[in-house]
Amino acid sequence: VFSWTQFSHLMPPLAQNQPQSLSPHPPQQNITLAVILPLHNTEYPWAWPRVGPALHWALDKVNSDPNLLPGYHLQLVFNSSENKEGVCSDSVAPLVAVDLKFSYDPWAFIGPGCDYSSSPVARFTTHWEVPMITGGARAQGFNLYSSITNIGPTHKKLGEFVVRMHRHFGWHKHALLMFNDNKKDDRPCYFAVEGPYTQMREDNITADDIVQIIEFPYLVFAVVYVCCRWDTFRKLMVEFLRLGFPQEEYAFFFIDLFGYSLQSHPAKPWARGDADDNAAKEAFKSVKILTYREPQNPEYKDFVSKLKTDAMDMFNFSVEDSPMNLISGSFHDGVMLYCHALNETLDRSGARPPGDVINKRMWNRTYHGVTGLVQLDENGDREIDFALWDMTDTNTGIVSLYNGSQKRMIPEPGMKVHWLKGSPPPDIPLCGFKNDKPACLAKTVTMHQMISIVVCFIFIIIVTVTVFIYRKLKLENELTAQLWRVDWEDIQMSNMDKVLRRACSKLTMSLRGSNYGSLLTMDGNYQIYAKTCYYKGNITAIKYVNKKRIELTRKVLFELKHMRDVQNEHLTRFIGACIGPPNICILTEYCPRGSLQDLMESEGITLDWMFRYSLINDIVKGMAFLHNSVIVSHGNLKSSNCVVDSRFVLKITDYGLESFRKETNLEDVHALYARKLWTAPELLRADNPPACGTQKGDVYSFGIILQELALLKGVFYLEGPCLSPKVIIERVAEGRWPYLRPLLCPQSHSDELGQLMQRCWSEDINERPDFNQIKVLLRKNNRGYGSNILDNLLSRMEQYANNLEELVEERTQAYHEEKRKAEALLYQILPHSVAVQLKRGEMVDIVGFTALSAESTPMQVVTLLNDLYTCFDAIIDNFDVYKVETIGDAYMVVSGLPVRNGKLHAREIARMSLALLEAVHSFRIRHRPDQQLRLRIGIHSGPVCAGVVGLKMPRYCLFGDTVNTASRMESNGEALKIHVSEATRAVLQEFNCFQLELRGDVEMKGKGRMRTYWLLGEISSNNA
Repeated sequence: VFSWTQFSHLMPPLAQNQPQSLSPHPPQQNITLAVILPLHNTEYPWAWPRVGPALHWALDKVNSDPNLLPGYHLQLVFNSSENKEGVCSDSVAPLVAVDLKFSYDPWAFIGPGCDYSSSPVARFTTHWEVPMITGGARAQGFNLYSSITNIGPTHKKLGEFVVRMHRHFGWHKHALLMFNDNKKDDRPCYFAVEGPYTQMREDNITADDIVQIIEFPYLVFAVVYVCCRWDTFRKLMVEFLRLGFPQEEYAFFFIDLFGYSLQSHPAKPWARGDADDNAAKEAFKSVKILTYREPQNPEYKDFVSKLKTDAMDMFNFSVEDSPMNLISGSFHDGVMLYCHALNETLDRSGARPPGDVINKRMWNRTYHGVTGLVQLDENGDREIDFALWDMTDTNTGIVSLYNGSQKRMIPEPGMKVHWLKGSPPPDIPLCGFKNDKPACLAKTVTMHQMISIVVCFIFIIIVTVTVFIYRKLKLENELTAQLWRVDWEDIQMSNMDKVLRRACSKLTMSLRGSNYGSLLTMDGNYQIYAKTCYYKGNITAIKYVNKKRIELTRKVLFELKHMRDVQNEHLTRFIGACIGPPNICILTEYCPRGSLQDLMESEGITLDWMFRYSLINDIVKGMAFLHNSVIVSHGNLKSSNCVVDSRFVLKITDYGLESFRKETNLEDVHALYARKLWTAPELLRADNPPACGTQKGDVYSFGIILQELALLKGVFYLEGPCLSPKVIIERVAEGRWPYLRPLLCPQSHSDELGQLMQRCWSEDINERPDFNQIKVLLRKNNRGYGSNILDNLLSRMEQYANNLEELVEERTQAYHEEKRKAEALLYQILPHSVAVQLKRGEMVDIVGFTALSAESTPMQVVTLLNDLYTCFDAIIDNFDVYKVETIGDAYMVVSGLPVRNGKLHAREIARMSLALLEAVHSFRIRHRPDQQLRLRIGIHSGPVCAGVVGLKMPRYCLFGDTVNTASRMESNGEALKIHVSEATRAVLQEFNCFQLELRGDVEMKGKGRMRTYWLLGEISSNNA
C-alpha cells in the first residue's frame, strides 16, 4: 500500500492485484473513490500512467477548495483490471470491484475504461447503487445500467455524427467493413461498428482476401466505412486502385478515432516509405478519416502540458500529443463533476446520498472543465465533438467539424471537402455501378414524350408557385386587416364591477386573511373580481395590460392572429384587443360562474367526485388542444385561470400573447411568491424563463391543481407548521432531495389519482406525462363516473338546482333577519318619523343643524347639503374609499380602511379629491344659482385607530393624531384647493403621475410649523 507522498518517489511497478491507497493527509471524514484501470498496458488511452496524474490533480483541487465538500477529504484506492497477459479482463475487473467494495466501501468507482471490463463492474455498481464515472466504456448498451456516467466519448455519439454527416451529404445507405479484432482484448472495431458485415482474419491477410472484400461493397453501396488496423486499410485502398474501380464513384471513411494514422508532421497517412506510396496517395483521394476532436481551449493545453510532466515524474512514462489525452481530461472532469453533484446532494447529517440521486444531478447538465464544455444528455453520455479529415494538396487536414452539443456540421474556415467529381457521389448511382438496372437500359424517348414531360413540369411549377403566392397574399391580408382590433369607443363599461366591488367575494377576503395573499392580475394589482364590459351588446371579460404602448411588429401581429385562430370549447374565446394608449386591454369570453378557485371556495355548490372528474377532464382536453396548437404552451396555468361558464363547462384563460405579458415587481413580496406556487421548479431556477412557459411546466401546474381539487384545502396544502409562500418557493426551487411537494391524502382521493399527481410534479421533467397520456390515464381510472358529456351536464345542473333552492331559502331567511336588524338600528339612530321618511325617499328636515347659513332658510340648507352629499356619494363609489361621517358641512373620507390596500390609499384619496373639486365647479346651489360653492380639501397619511363605539347607537369612528392633522390641513387650506401634507406627498411621488406644488411652511394649531403642498392634478399616462 502506497500513500501519495511515497508514490511520487517510488518508481517500481506495483502488483496488479494489490490496491493502492493514495491520500495526501489523514482527513477528518474521508470520501473514498475506487479506481479500476489497466496498470501497465499504456496502449490503452485509459491506462493508469496516462490517467493517474489527472485524477490526482482533480483530488488536489477538491481538497484545497474550502467551498467544495467542506469537512470532507477525498482519497483514492487503485487496483488493476489487467490479467496476466496484460490486457483488460472481464473476469479480473469484477473481482477487483468486489474486493474494493468490501475493503474500502467507496462512495464511487472511477473506471474501468475497457468495454468488456466495464460491463460486469456496471452490473455490480448498479446493484450496490454506487455511481460509476468513466471516460471509457464506449460501446452501446451501457445505458441499461443506471449507475454509469460517461464523461468521455461513446460510439453512440459516433453514430449520431455519421447520421448527421449523411444528412449533410444527402446519403441514405452505406456499407460497414470491419476486420476481426483480437478476441482476447477489448475489440475496439467490433464495438465501433456494432455488428460487422463480414467475418475475416486480420493477421496475414492475402491479396485474394482483399479482392473479395472490395467486390462486396461494389455490388451494394458507394459509401463505405472501414474499421481496422491502419496498415490493413492502406493495403485495401492500394488493391482497390489496382483493380481499376472508379474512384470518383466511392467515398471511403476510415474510423481512426484516436488518430493513430495522423501522427506524422505533416500528416501523410498514405506514406510508408515503400514502393506503394504513390499508389496509396492516389487511392487516398477518395478517403476521409474520422477522429475525435481535441479541445482547443487554453485550460486543456495547460492540462496536457502538466500531464506530460506529472506522468514522467510519477510513472517515468512519456505522454505523446494525441487525442488519447482527451480521455485523461475526461476522467479529471468526471471527478470534478461528481464532487460538485455530491456537494449539492449532501444533507446536514452527512449521510451518503443514494447513487441515483447523485447521477440525476450529473445527467442532463452542462459543466466547464479542462476539456471545455462538458454537456451530458439525459442518459449520462457526454456530447462529443468529431473531426473529418481529408486529403489536401500536400497532406491531410481537418476540413469539417461536428459539434456534438449543437448537433451540426461546421466547415473549417478556408477548407472544403475534396470530391473527385466536385460533389459528393450518390450512395447508389441511378443506373447502378454496372449500368444494368432495368430503368436505365437503352430506351428511346420521342420528341412528343420530351415535350409532354417539359410541359407537365412547367405546369406543376406554375401551380405550385400560384398556390404559394395565394397563401402568402391571404396571410398578408389577414395580418393587414387586423380583425382583432377593438376601438375603445365601442367598449361600454359594465355596472357589474360596482356591484361586485361592494359585495366583494368570500374567496378574496379569505385569501387576504390567509398566507397566500390576494389574487393578482397580469399587471400585479389585486384582482377582486373579473372586470367586465359590453362590446357590441355582449358582456365580455376585460383585462388591462400594464404597458405604455404596444408596437405592432410582425411577431405581435402573428400572436394576435393565432389567438383568433385558436378555437376550442375548453378555451375562452379571444374577442380582440385595444392597443390605443392609455387604454391597452384584451377582451375575452366572459364566464359568469367565476374561476375554479371560486368554485372550490364556494359553500353553495357541493363538489362531488363526479363533478370534480368532469372539471379535471375539461382542463386536460383544453390543455391537450393548446399544446398541439400554435400557442404550444400556457405558462401561467393555475386554478384562478380556469373559469367556468353558465353550463358548468370549464375553460382555460390567460394563454398566449407573449408580447402582452410583462413581469412586474410587486410591492407585496408575499403576494409575489403566492402567484408562483403553481410554477415548475426548473422555471423557478431559470434566470430568464420563457414568458409562455413550457409544456412540461404546464403539466407540473396541472398536478398542483389536481391536489387543490382533491383536498379542497387551498393551493399547495401541507401538514404541520404553516410555511409562507416564499419559503415554499425557495425549497421547491432548490430541487434537493426530498423534494417539497403538496400533501397526498389517500383518504381523500384514489390511489391512481395520487400516482398521477406525483408523476405530474416529478422533479425529472422526462417523467412527467403529456396531456394526451393524462387523458388516457383518466379515461382508464374514471370509468365509474361515466364519460357522456350530456349526462355530466344534466347531473351538474340538477345538483346546482338543488343547491340553489337550499341557498335561496337560506338567503331569504338571512335577508329578513338583516332587514329587521337594519330597521331596528335605523330607529335607534334617527327619530322614528325621520326614519320612515328616509325609507320612503322623502326630504328630511333636521331642525337645529349647526352649520345653517344666516342668509338661508333651514329647508334651503338641508336641500343644499342633500344635493351636495348625494353628488359626493355618487363620486366616491368610483374609488376605493369609505365615508366615515358627515358633520354639518364637514365630510370625512378614509382609504385603506377597513380593508387595507397598501400604498394605494393615497392615490385613491387624491383622485377622489380631484374628482370632487371638478364636480364642485359645475355644482349649482338651487336658491343661489349665481353663487360658486367654495370647497376646501385637506389630506394627510398616517396610522389611525378605528373601532365601533356604543352599543345602543353604535358608530364606526376614527381616532388619533392622523385624523387631527387631516382636519388641520383642511382648516388651514384655501378655497377650491387641495392641501397635502409632507407624508402624503412622499407616497404620491412613488406613483409618478401627480402634479404637486410647494406651498411652504404653515403654522398650524397644536402642530407648529409644517411644510405643505398643493395638489394641482394628475398627469396623463403618456406624459407620466
